[in-house]
Amino acid sequence: MKNPLAIRELEPVLQLAPGMADYYCGMLQSSGALTVVPLFCIRTTSDATKITGPKTGLKLSQVRGYGNLELANPGENGIAIVPLHIGYIQDKAQNHAACRSAFIAAGQKLMFEDACCVQQAQGGFLAEAQQWFFILPLQLREEALHQRRTVAFGKLWPAIAKLNAEFGLGKRGHLELILSKKRPYLNQFQSRFECLPEQVGALFLLNGKLAGIEICPTPEYFAEVWMALVCFSYGVGAMFYEQHNGTRGIEGDAFFDTKLENFGAKLKTAGDVSVELKIEALRKMVEESRAVRLESVSNSLQTIPKEEFKHTEEERFLKMTLRTVEGKNFCGQIVEESGRLCYASVFARNSYLSRN
Repeated sequence: MKNPLAIRELEPVLQLAPGMADYYCGMLQSSGALTVVPLFCIRTTSDATKITGPKTGLKLSQVRGYGNLELANPGENGIAIVPLHIGYIQDKAQNHAACRSAFIAAGQKLMFEDACCVQQAQGGFLAEAQQWFFILPLQLREEALHQRRTVAFGKLWPAIAKLNAEFGLGKRGHLELILSKKRPYLNQFQSRFECLPEQVGALFLLNGKLAGIEICPTPEYFAEVWMALVCFSYGVGAMFYEQHNGTRGIEGDAFFDTKLENFGAKLKTAGDVSVELKIEALRKMVEESRAVRLESVSNSLQTIPKEEFKHTEEERFLKMTLRTVEGKNFCGQIVEESGRLCYASVFARNSYLSRN
């Protein structure tokens, strides 16, 4: 199947994460306010450093008091790239999130002394018996990145309280008000969207506007972080749009709904129509709708403002370099190995998302 969108033809997207010319898009998926465009890599990664994912290569080893999150790489070989803004839910202990990415070698541990507590008071424990992880909601990620290297366990509470208030959940710094009370709603995004074989990343759009780019070193890594991204990070962003701004989705959604309605009306007046003709008509409608959706997304991505990014090197491990990238409209972190992009989590700033 011909690639529906070629990254190398979308110059405004290329600027957001250097090295994106190595990737191409799959067929987009859309539901409500959220659109996901799968990303695949044109190169093999057999010669790359063995990189383990967040489920198989990371373990929360301890939380020491408030704001100190220790992660371990229990493997015997390879390296773990800590996903940007990963947070952990644990039974009978305060829950924390990391404000930055990092490297952890096999058999090593790393204490994030600049982690943030996501529960403002002792009564904020999440009712969950098993340990699981999430990625911070999109609306909190800009502030979390800004607060990296800042040692203050309550530094994200004001932003969490503001987000809770916008959802009508009370102005408190308890992230569980969203992650627990809204979890049935957020879990819907896992069934609405499919993580595809060999997929290594995705473009996430909210109401047709680019909200983030997520790229992982391997399909296995992306599959492990997929639910945390689509449900708890971009899913919260989509939930906000659907509850506050209405669900415009992308242009092809309305196009298909109108076509389907007209098709139903025609069937009522057409009398006896063969199953083959019905299927052929539906197939044509889907193809037309798909073409409109692709054009809509392509046009939207072409309008991304030109960015002048500030690159800050954070750390190195062997041939790998972790950098923070900050522009007027987008920010995040990327990892390059021998000059090629192998990890990226770059997302829109709140001011850009709120702009009409």
